[in-house]
Amino acid sequence: MATVSTKEIKNRIRSMESTKQITRAMEMVAASKLRHTQQRVAAARPYYETLLDTIGDIVASGSAEESPYLQQRPVKRTAYVVFAGDRGLAGGYNSNLLKAAYGAMKEQDAVVLPVGKKATEFFKARQIPMLTDGAEAASVTVGDCFSIAKHLCKCYCQGEFDEIVVLYTKFVSALSQVPETLRLLPLTPEAAEKSGKEVLYEPGCEAVLEAIIPEYLGGVLYGALCESRASEQAARRTAMNAATQNAEEMIGELSLKFNQARQAAITQEITEIVAGS
Repeated sequence: MATVSTKEIKNRIRSMESTKQITRAMEMVAASKLRHTQQRVAAARPYYETLLDTIGDIVASGSAEESPYLQQRPVKRTAYVVFAGDRGLAGGYNSNLLKAAYGAMKEQDAVVLPVGKKATEFFKARQIPMLTDGAEAASVTVGDCFSIAKHLCKCYCQGEFDEIVVLYTKFVSALSQVPETLRLLPLTPEAAEKSGKEVLYEPGCEAVLEAIIPEYLGGVLYGALCESRASEQAARRTAMNAATQNAEEMIGELSLKFNQARQAAITQEITEIVAGS
């Protein structure tokens, strides 16, 4: 029994060592990807912040009050754009975001545009209407974000829904990622702050606003995509680091049990030899 027991423990130790190698490799890959995604987040922010300043000037001037993007109509249906990951092993990254998204939309008439396999599977399982069949987060490009923005603006102006909301995970730091909800349309004076510059727009404020709103939405969506990717890699790195540490602790405990079992087996053999002699 002692020999079998030590063999089983040894097999478990080998299994845990293999798992530790996998989790450590995934942690290193996530750390490498995190550096690239952080750079993209920093590069994406100035674009839509500049557009937001321009929108703030136009909204504050009151020159485009007739724009459909500024009309506050009763909200009968809301469109949600939800950014999640394509796979798990990232701690609570996907579950926290999807739980927040479902909690926001389950009490109202909603339609969702999911980005990421996990989001698509989640909303299909709950039979929530989707604008598209979904897309893999890894394959979405900046051009796709602007195409999505133009499609959303077109549907919004046609009255298919009365509000557009984006849900993503905001990258605060390598150790902190927070689910974020941002209302894109309709615009409100509070959402767009005036930059303080006096600017003359040609051919007119309303025409300029109509042209830059889809660009602004595309920039926000791309920024949300970059934030989500950075958050996913940070969450995966943290989760894999914790898994590696747990594997090391289990290997230490199993090694102790293995040594105790081997010592007990040796002691039993010595006792049998002494008794036989």
